Amino acid sequence: MNDINQTVNGGSVFRVDKFVVPAAAREEILVKVRTTHELLRQQQGFVQDFLLEQFSGPGEFNLVTIVEWESQAAVDKVVPIVKAAHERVAFNPQETIARLGVRADIANYQRIPEA
Repeated sequence: MNDINQTVNGGSVFRVDKFVVPAAAREEILVKVRTTHELLRQQQGFVQDFLLEQFSGPGEFNLVTIVEWESQAAVDKVVPIVKAAHERVAFNPQETIARLGVRADIANYQRIPEA
């Protein structure tokens, strides 16, 4: 358990958002995701990001975003910044997801320490 805590406190944190997006909602979701990622890229502690779309295979999630942060501290600092930016433009992610019929699985991940 100690190795895991050390990774959270001192290693990269990966925010992985997985979505099941109906075809009719694709463009609106992509605009929102791209706008949010433009903001994320400007934040201290940002490392890299990926916007992935499934093109084959049986998986149910057809849109996945991954953002790597230097640390959990960087994540903690960016959360209120993103929330404030969304409020300024009257964007509520939860309402938008519900309105468009999108299903989301959102969590932070860390690398598993080598054995």
